[in-house]
Amino acid sequence: MTPETAYQHLLEFQRETAYLASLGALAAWDQRTMIPKKGHEHRARQMAALARLLHQRMTDPRIGGWLEKVEGTSLVQDPYSDAAVNVREWRQAYERARAIPERLAVELAQAESESESFWEEARPRNDWQGFLPYLKRVFSLTQEKAQILYSLPSAPGDPPYGEVYDALLDGYEPGMRVAELLPLFAELREGLRGLLDRIQGSTKRPRTEILHRHYPKEAQRAFALELLQACGYDLEAGRLDPTAHPFEISIGPGDVRITTRYFEDFFNAGIFGTLHEMGHALYEQGLPKEHWGTPRGEAVSLGVHESQSRTWENLVGRSLGFWERFFPRAKEVFPSLADVRLEEFHFAVNAVEPSLIRVEADEVTYNLHILVRLELEVALFRGELALEDLPEAWAEKYRAYLGVAPKDYKDGVMQDVHWSGGLFGYFPTYTLGNLYAAQFFSQAEAELGALEPLFARGEFRPFLDWSRAKIHAEGSRFRPKALVERVTGKAPSAKPFLAYLERKFAALYGL
Repeated sequence: MTPETAYQHLLEFQRETAYLASLGALAAWDQRTMIPKKGHEHRARQMAALARLLHQRMTDPRIGGWLEKVEGTSLVQDPYSDAAVNVREWRQAYERARAIPERLAVELAQAESESESFWEEARPRNDWQGFLPYLKRVFSLTQEKAQILYSLPSAPGDPPYGEVYDALLDGYEPGMRVAELLPLFAELREGLRGLLDRIQGSTKRPRTEILHRHYPKEAQRAFALELLQACGYDLEAGRLDPTAHPFEISIGPGDVRITTRYFEDFFNAGIFGTLHEMGHALYEQGLPKEHWGTPRGEAVSLGVHESQSRTWENLVGRSLGFWERFFPRAKEVFPSLADVRLEEFHFAVNAVEPSLIRVEADEVTYNLHILVRLELEVALFRGELALEDLPEAWAEKYRAYLGVAPKDYKDGVMQDVHWSGGLFGYFPTYTLGNLYAAQFFSQAEAELGALEPLFARGEFRPFLDWSRAKIHAEGSRFRPKALVERVTGKAPSAKPFLAYLERKFAALYGL
């Protein structure tokens, strides 16, 4: 068999696997949006059966044989060619999948599905004790998976794993390690705490009651759809639906869906939640369709993915220019804004106030929420913290970092869906996304000029086109850190993000 033939077999086999996985994505979307209450048990079994099939395909010995035929040949001589990128990523995925026993893959898929379903009902009931057995099961299986992955060598060119948690983190942010994360987060924490202290000492205060007036759900949905279309989200290749916890999910080319949640007495959740998920969806809609089903057509990491969502939610969506464009329309859609001036509204949607809920946090305090989760996850996987003690450990860190503490579980340790779904190692990518976002945005302005005047005129295409050419079109060609360096000319850093916050909030709060 020639290398060219082997590579063609790989392409066909892996694309077929991707089609099957996309059916799982569709089933997951349905389970979190439309499924009847009594359908969850059957869906969990469906997901387990699909996980078994996917695991069998991902560990098929033929993949190893085909890879051996291609590796080291002229097909992959250029490390950044399409073939070389695919082979590199397929090799790592193959080794990771092959190391996980089929029994564990199936058990984990079923446990995650059951746990997520229970969480959706248990959170509103504040039922931590009922949820704890589900979480224990997911954590135990994830721990087993992490130990297996930790025993594997890291990908060529990546730092070696320093601890078990690194093996999970690597699955979401390739090449990132705890030893690099913790100092970065510590630097960020100091900068954020200093800025937060100054803001809290300011005499200027926004009128946040503006955001808690009456905002009918249907009006929010209609306005959100207008924003999506204006910013470039293709509504013929996606849809917007309500859910308990907002998310974006890509079913495949031409089908990238987003969800949000609306509160009639709170403006921010529905509108900015939609913009956030739209940012994810714009990335997915901008990936090269001709490479779908291969790593070359996939997002490089969750951190880069999050950079796109936080960009559109915050750097674009909370900018004065954005609301110069859309506030007149908002006043038409929401009569409760009739007496509000643009500047008052802009200050209100950028209000800084330590709070309990991560997804509703402002730009200054948001990463402190992530720091809490990172430190708890690392402690869990180091064996320094038991799951039973999570609620109190959570409360202690919130008091220390944000000066607030939850009065119940639903606004504390149960507020996020991630742990119920086994997504340990995921949370740090949110903060990395914020850092990447500021660095990318700064470079875009260096190349395109000031962007807010464009936003004020409703011109979002230049920035979207820049993002698609520089970031989306590359797929997984480069590692996250290498991508940031290629786009901006500098290694990832907290400095652009802290500088952005300083400029913005010093002006708003008169610091």
